[in-house]
Amino acid sequence: MTDQLGYRARIAIVVPSTNTTCQPESEMLRPPGVTNHIARISIKERPLTTEQAFMEHVQAMRDGMRSAIDQVMTCQPTHVIMGVALEAFWGGVAAADELQQALAARAGVGISMGSTATVAALRRLEAKSIAVLTPHQPRGDEQVRQYFEQAGFRIPRLIGLKCPSPIQIAHTTRQQVIEALRKLDGDDVEAIVQVGTNLAAIKTCAEAERWLGKPVLAINAVTYWDALRRGGIADRIAGCGSTLENF
Repeated sequence: MTDQLGYRARIAIVVPSTNTTCQPESEMLRPPGVTNHIARISIKERPLTTEQAFMEHVQAMRDGMRSAIDQVMTCQPTHVIMGVALEAFWGGVAAADELQQALAARAGVGISMGSTATVAALRRLEAKSIAVLTPHQPRGDEQVRQYFEQAGFRIPRLIGLKCPSPIQIAHTTRQQVIEALRKLDGDDVEAIVQVGTNLAAIKTCAEAERWLGKPVLAINAVTYWDALRRGGIADRIAGCGSTLENF
């Protein structure tokens, strides 16, 4: 017997409790026979404009990741997406690899994270110089920049939107994303990367690829792509970015 709806894959997606974007964007990407199953890490909605508040927010996500995985594994998913973008970058390449391995060992299935998935997509695209859009405060931007530089990429430009609280990330408008992408573009950039799983950007990034003439990678799209491909599902998905359409 097999799951009637998730007969090809059942993907668990672990997100902060304040995240209202990762789940609906992941549903846009779901092929027939694949189901998504959300687990939430309990965190507070509060201002993140001080160093102390920001670090307490990061620690709350760290503290809740493993219990969220334990809970969602009771539905027997075949793969897990860590929809907690900042933790996926924190501490650089070695720390991210260690986290991915530790979570996979705990879950007993494969883990996809935004950091490693984005690197995999960029390498398929053979892009070495990237610009980055984040919703984060400067401390978070430092971690994202450090990760990509350690992974071997040049970063001529990075824009952090400095969203004041976790929920406010999802309130970023489409026009704000468009304006940021235009500022990030340049002849010295081969691809643009958007991070932050609560920043709704899949459709906007896909559209931007047409008017910028280069790959624009939305983190929720490339992480879902990574989960599908690692699960042996090769469906091409139109309208959500070149990674899902071409690789």
